[in-house]
Amino acid sequence: MNFSQFLLILRARKKIILLTLFTTVLVTMVVSVLLPKTYKATASVVLNSKGIDPVTGMTLPGQLLPGYMATQVDILTSKNVALRVVDALKLAQSPAVIEQFNDDTHGKGTVRDWLAELLLKKVDVVPSRESSVVEVSFKGSDPQFVAAVANAFAEEYQKASIQLKVEPMKKAAGYFNEQTKLQRDAVEAAQSRLSKYQQENGIVSLDNRLDVESNRLNDLSAQLVMAQGQQIEAASRQRMAQGNGAESPDVATNPLIQSMKANLSNAESKLADMTQRFGKNHPQYKSAEAEVAQLRNDLGSQIRIVSNSVGNNASILGQREGAIRAALAAQKAKVLELNRTRDELNVLQKDVESAQRNFEVLSNRLSQTRIEGQSEQSDVAILNPAVAPIEPNSPKMVLNAILSIFLGSIIGLGFGLLAEMLDRRVRSASDLSDALEIPVLGAIDWSNAPATRSRGKLSFFRRSSLRLN
Repeated sequence: MNFSQFLLILRARKKIILLTLFTTVLVTMVVSVLLPKTYKATASVVLNSKGIDPVTGMTLPGQLLPGYMATQVDILTSKNVALRVVDALKLAQSPAVIEQFNDDTHGKGTVRDWLAELLLKKVDVVPSRESSVVEVSFKGSDPQFVAAVANAFAEEYQKASIQLKVEPMKKAAGYFNEQTKLQRDAVEAAQSRLSKYQQENGIVSLDNRLDVESNRLNDLSAQLVMAQGQQIEAASRQRMAQGNGAESPDVATNPLIQSMKANLSNAESKLADMTQRFGKNHPQYKSAEAEVAQLRNDLGSQIRIVSNSVGNNASILGQREGAIRAALAAQKAKVLELNRTRDELNVLQKDVESAQRNFEVLSNRLSQTRIEGQSEQSDVAILNPAVAPIEPNSPKMVLNAILSIFLGSIIGLGFGLLAEMLDRRVRSASDLSDALEIPVLGAIDWSNAPATRSRGKLSFFRRSSLRLN
């Protein structure tokens, strides 16, 4: 089926399509008129997005969690808040409500629970996507009533949030009060043990003496570390000087040896020059050769002297390191004895400090908990109270009409195509060609024919309405 055939089918079945469209629109509008009018009132509440307690000034980690907003929505739509709304509006005291409750439940349950369930079915809570504002909406047939219920939900949610924060604090305050009394007794007992130990051992102050001895111990430790480093370096220089004295840094950097090496180098250069000018038996050559030998012997002697001095220095440093080690051991024993005495005293002092610190922490926590338990500050504020709506929220006549036209068009097209499939007819030359499977040689256009040919035109339309088997 091509587009032209589709248009021909629509033109042929236009009565079915239009009838279906008209029926759908008519039914929709009649139902919309007959439906009762529903009004919707919305109240907006804002949560404290900064997460700071107005009493203590502390950051509240719960408000920074991703599920905080969902938790507040669950609280707002809880049965506890709904029961508060029922009590605030005194709905359970109405005789008409009680009569309706008896008719619906036959006296089973309570009026408050029944009303709370009804209110929760009609309340709608929508949190904003990118802010801390929550919209509380309520639907009903009475504009004044829906506004009152929406405002009641916002107010009772605010009170419930205060209660949920205050009641745990009041219980915690009682617990901290008992713990504070116990900790005060512990502080007094620890202080008594410390005083008794000081009196028995005659301790006035160990800090000054221990500081002097500790400083001396630290000084000896530093001297020992330095002496060990010097001794290790000297021993390394000694081994290098004894193994190959010429390559030792101490020998190489000695000014006298450097001067002797320079003189030897000049003498060797002079000897090399005479080797080219004179023979080996020439007096000047003999003299230069003897001078080179003498300088070499002197250089070797001086290298041995410097190497021996390096070894002697290593021995001296080793003796000094041993003396410092012995002094350090004696000083360490003295400091350990003082530390033992002080440690026994420190244990008692730490017991006192720990008990005192725990007592201060509990006292501060008790004071803070009492303040929070007496606080009536809420993290919820009513941003926009609900007002009685003027126009009903539903039914929406314009929207229903547009939807009925769209839906009626779709259904009408479906009925038209279904009727065409059940009763297929020839509506164009392509339909005839497809049905008979023979080519169409020509077609007569009767649109401009004179009136006398109306009979032929009528017969053509009759032929064109043949069914396709």
